[in-house]
Amino acid sequence: MDKLKVVLDEKDMPRQWYNLAADLPTPLLPPLGPDGRPVKPEMLRPVFPDNLIEQEISSKRWITIPDEIRQILALWRPSPLYRARRLEKALGTPARIYYKHEGVSPPGSHKPNTAVPQAWYNKQFGIKRLTTETGAGQWGSALAFACALIGLECKVYMVRISFDQKPFRRLMMETWGATCVPSPSNETQAGRDILAKMPDTPGSLGIAISEAIEAAVTDPTGQTRYALGSVLNHVLLHQTIIGLEAKKQLKKIGEKKVDVITACAGGGSNFAGIAFPFLADKIAGAQIDIIPVEPQSCPTMTRAPFAYDHGDTAKMTPLLAMHSLGHTFVPPAIHAGGLRYHGMAPLVSAAIQDKLVTPRAYHQLKCYESAVLWARTEGFIPAPETAHAIACVIDEARKAKEEGKEKVILFCWSGHGLMDLSGYDAYFRGKLSDFALPEEEMAKSLAAIKDLPKPPTGCIKR
Repeated sequence: MDKLKVVLDEKDMPRQWYNLAADLPTPLLPPLGPDGRPVKPEMLRPVFPDNLIEQEISSKRWITIPDEIRQILALWRPSPLYRARRLEKALGTPARIYYKHEGVSPPGSHKPNTAVPQAWYNKQFGIKRLTTETGAGQWGSALAFACALIGLECKVYMVRISFDQKPFRRLMMETWGATCVPSPSNETQAGRDILAKMPDTPGSLGIAISEAIEAAVTDPTGQTRYALGSVLNHVLLHQTIIGLEAKKQLKKIGEKKVDVITACAGGGSNFAGIAFPFLADKIAGAQIDIIPVEPQSCPTMTRAPFAYDHGDTAKMTPLLAMHSLGHTFVPPAIHAGGLRYHGMAPLVSAAIQDKLVTPRAYHQLKCYESAVLWARTEGFIPAPETAHAIACVIDEARKAKEEGKEKVILFCWSGHGLMDLSGYDAYFRGKLSDFALPEEEMAKSLAAIKDLPKPPTGCIKR
């Protein structure tokens, strides 16, 4: 029988996370405060515990994973690596397609890989409750799950359009004991200000982040901190367990080289998880095409400038050097809610600047078409976000067929779509349409960052 999956033993789970910051050709630019000066670690203390701040600013190549965290991750890790043989046959491609199945976690996505460490480190620091934002609900579900197991209270501000579209994600959070409110809300000053200006807004991750941070820093007891599901260095660090496992699995199955690596990218966490361990090889000289994929309607990597910008709408975060559509950007209500963020992780943005990765953007109809082909060949129903990576995989597999090359394609199957079936319903009923962000709309949101500090000219390589 042809081998379909590679499963590692629990003892083979990585014992360290990989930190790309140690190997970037161009050093990562520091976050800046309101005065334009680099942020000092102590300035982050109202938001994050010291142990996570230490990881955020670390330049160490390897950071040890505590055994207590590995014990919880072992509920579903190591995750299986599958060979997509049925899709290969349907496409008639000579390419060998592998996918790291992160949908096997209890919340059904890659997000618990960082939710568990963040909750654990906060608990070790004496924190009692966490606040966060969520787009499609995958991150909110993951943090609710982690807090339930580790013993923390959890409050989630969910982007309003996703709150309305995906009630079962809210129910997952509530089942794990979290409180979930639609954002913008009347619970924070940031939310009230937005509602006063745009009472019918669908919300955005930038707005939800503002609310979650405000709720954390205004707690008079000082026992609340904020947890972010993507973008920041320590979040991407925790996700590298994906790619580190994949390396062991590919070696176990006899693959000596990977030609193409891809994943969807909203803030950058699952893309970083699968790609960063291989980026170390590319920096050392390996020939690998590494492709982060985003929606045409939210073209952060493919059309937005590399700039200093806030990570949230209310400007409560430091200025981050990243590709950004502007912190006031409110994306269209596409179903891939996890990809509707205005900025891209500084580490991913730095990799783009160093020309180590090549971003790509797809329309949602092509992504749903690809997702349906996947479901009807491989069986698993992907999240709309994951469908963006699948669209890229299919294009690369067809390209291999045209070239007559036996390429190895690896991607991160970042989560299942069983809570996202309303999007599939809209696709089947012809209610979805493609939307490319108009230049004039992007110009409006970029106007908000024109007076902010600029990255040094030598850092802008595109």
